[in-house]
This record gives sequence, structure tokens and C-alpha cells, in this order.
Amino acid sequence: MDNNYCVIMGGGIGSRFWPFSRENKPKQFLDFFGTGRSLLQQTFDRFSQIIPTANIYIATNQLYADLVKQQLPEIKDSQILLEPTRRNTAPCIAYASYHIQSINPNANIVVTPADHLILQEQHFLKNIQTGLNFVSNFSALLTLGVKPSRPETGYGYIQTEEVEKKNIQKVKAFTEKPNFEMAKVFFESGDFFWNSGIFLWNVKTILEAFQLHLQDINTRFSKGLNKYNTPEEKFFIEEEYPMCENISIDYGIMEKADNVYMLIADFGWSDLGTWGSLYDLAEKDEQKNATLKCKSLFIESGNNLVTLADGKLLVMQGLNDYIVAESDNVLLICKKSEEQRIKQFVADVNIKYGGKYL
Repeated sequence: MDNNYCVIMGGGIGSRFWPFSRENKPKQFLDFFGTGRSLLQQTFDRFSQIIPTANIYIATNQLYADLVKQQLPEIKDSQILLEPTRRNTAPCIAYASYHIQSINPNANIVVTPADHLILQEQHFLKNIQTGLNFVSNFSALLTLGVKPSRPETGYGYIQTEEVEKKNIQKVKAFTEKPNFEMAKVFFESGDFFWNSGIFLWNVKTILEAFQLHLQDINTRFSKGLNKYNTPEEKFFIEEEYPMCENISIDYGIMEKADNVYMLIADFGWSDLGTWGSLYDLAEKDEQKNATLKCKSLFIESGNNLVTLADGKLLVMQGLNDYIVAESDNVLLICKKSEEQRIKQFVADVNIKYGGKYL
């Protein structure tokens, strides 16, 4: 039996991509680049090259069970781990880990978000294989660190403590998203890496870490040892999951554990978390305007990102550094430099108009 497993986390709303990413169909289920495959499908396709389809699990909110089934008909219902409520990545990973342990107590697991873009797929898969080999032989919590190509304020950073340039290094510290001045220092220092949010470990190692660092979450999930992979699992999860602390795996475990390592990866990575990250990847005209899915005519305008429904035409005059995004019943026009306010815009819309536009 193959000991390698994959957990694809795909339960978020992706509110920073509003109005494209909506509560009923978040960004992981969307095809941003017109490839015919959503971000979730692309992630599944990628990992299925090195991990058996039967060993790939999708952890998602109950709201998206049907969407997952529609987009990934090749997986069984038992491979969709449904969260009754959103509680961040630590409870999600605890649930998936206990479920997989009930099937294979020797499992090596890679945990990945559903919405990342990987440009150099074969390099990426070699990195993953190297990581799986490492965690199968060492009791280590491994993360992928990406060498920064610019002072980026939208990503968290990992600092290593080893001077020697080994492929896998001991982690010294995790740092949250910095301001530009600090990001510049990180970039120039050479020993800080972007935190990809992709993790690898043996199931025994991660469950020991939960027992040590997140005891309450661990106690809740360990109560169901004889219920995983049985009809009782659904009812047990519905009862215990909402009681878990809302905390990320980074805060809860990775920043506390002393057996955390980082594999230095180089595979053309992007966390498609914001319109700005999409703009960076999109093709642009001579005035640095990017157009997705629609047609456009730019007059005295530059550095804009525009995406409307297929077949629509946008004529823009005199605007620079804007996001113009239309989806269904919402048109967003926002300064590119202030896109971090989109989450607040969504909250304001909800207060004034209700959930109709979310």
C-alpha cells in the first residue's frame, strides 16, 4: 500500500477576490486563466501525478460538497472531508490527520491549499517527492519555502538558522506579512523565504505535535478514534468541530515546535490571494494594462487590471492603477494600491444590502 497521501484544503471564501469569489462559489472553484480547469482541479491534477487518486482528500466546508463532486468526479464521497463550520487550518489538519491515521498509521501527508499557482510543475513535484522522502525518515514538520524575487508584503516569511546552503534547513522563525521596509530587509538578507503554506509530515509526527501544542483540539479529535472512516464520523465531526479553537497551523504548531524544517523550493510559485497577485501573472499591453476574459480599449490609462464577463468590452480613459472587476450583479472599481480594503468593502455591502451581493 502506498504510504503517501495528500490533503487539499479548499473551504475558504476568498473574499479578497470579491466579486469574482463569492460565498456560493469561491475562488478555488473558478478558472481564472481560461484553461478549462479550476484552481482546485489544477491542484488535484498536479498531485495525482505522484500520489494515488485514492489517497487524495479534499477538506472543504459542507456548503461546497456538491461543487467538489462536480469538479472532481474521479474521487469517492469518502475522500471529501466536510467541515461543518470554518475554524482555520489547524482543526482542518487535525481532522484530516486523524481520518488518514485510521486508514494508514504510517502515512506521509502533504497538505496544500487549493488555490496556488505552480508554473514549473515538474520542479514542484520533485520538491514534493524530496519532502515526502525526508518526513518518512525523520520526525520533522516540513514546510516549503520559496526564495523571494522581490520585497513582497503580501506573504509571510520564514527565516532559517543555518549558514550552509542545504536544500533542507532548520527553521529559526516565522514572520507575518511585513511592511515594505521590513520586506526589503528580508529580501536583501538572503536568509528569509516566502512561506508557501504547503506542509509535509508523517501522520505520527503531526499528531504528536497536536498533542504537545494544541491539546484542546487534539483531545476533541482523539475522542473519535474508533469513529473515523465509519458512518459515525459525520455526526462526531458535526458535534466536535464547531467547538475547536479558530487557529492556523502556523500559529498553533509551526511557530512553537522545535522540529520544524524548510525545504528550499524553486518552481514558479504564486499564492493567488489577491487581485494584485493575479495582475503580476497576467499578460500586459505596452501601458502595463492587463485584461482577463473580456475585450478592452485603454486611452491614457496604465497599470490597470480589468476583468468582465466574456464578450463584454471595456473602454477606459484617464485611469491608472485600478482594478475593474465585474461578476454577476456586482461591479467593483478599486485602486490597486488599496485592494487590502476589499474585505472591508464586502463587510460594508453585507451591512447595507445583505447577503444578496456576497
